[in-house]
Amino acid sequence: MDYAGLAEAAAEKMGLYRRDPGGWRGCRRTSEVSVSWRPSAEFAGNAYRGEGILPASPQDVWECIKPVAGGPRTKWDQNVKDFEVVEAVSATVSVCRTTTPSAFMRIISPREFVDVVLMKQFEDGTMLSAATNVEHPLCPPQPNFVRGFNYPCGCFCIPLPGEPDRTQLLSFFQTDLGGYLPQTVVDSFFPASIAGFYSNLTKAVKALKA
Repeated sequence: MDYAGLAEAAAEKMGLYRRDPGGWRGCRRTSEVSVSWRPSAEFAGNAYRGEGILPASPQDVWECIKPVAGGPRTKWDQNVKDFEVVEAVSATVSVCRTTTPSAFMRIISPREFVDVVLMKQFEDGTMLSAATNVEHPLCPPQPNFVRGFNYPCGCFCIPLPGEPDRTQLLSFFQTDLGGYLPQTVVDSFFPASIAGFYSNLTKAVKALKA
């Protein structure tokens, strides 16, 4: 598999999504995030967009969300139980396996995802983590998990000019949870999950600064 090529393609799609604000419909708003959705062009489900301002520098936000082994994400993100790097393809590209706990009052059983992940920094200081699903010989499906699939997804940590202690976090999620879940459960789960992601991340960056 051309892991680096797939990762670059996912990053390019994130850039396209960022530049194309059309067609998104708001579905949830909290003090930390505005969540919207539109039908995915990648699979028979929805793409979700989260946008919010976090009370920390881009470096601090990145420290909390960057996809690295032993990073803090498993501690603050209630949707990430375990995260492991299966293969380091290059300094910026890796194949990773993520497992999630049961969710939504246990209606959604534990999931596992295998993705190629790319980390990238732009000239303006924006940092991007982009990912998409892949297969890897070291990651056959595990019996206690349902295999889910992340289609091109990612997070942009965007500096705000003149506000070094605030960061715009723009995120895109499009996930096929696999299994046999009613569509109503899926449609309810993601907006709530993304709101929880921003809320828990806000607490994590505040704790990092404390």
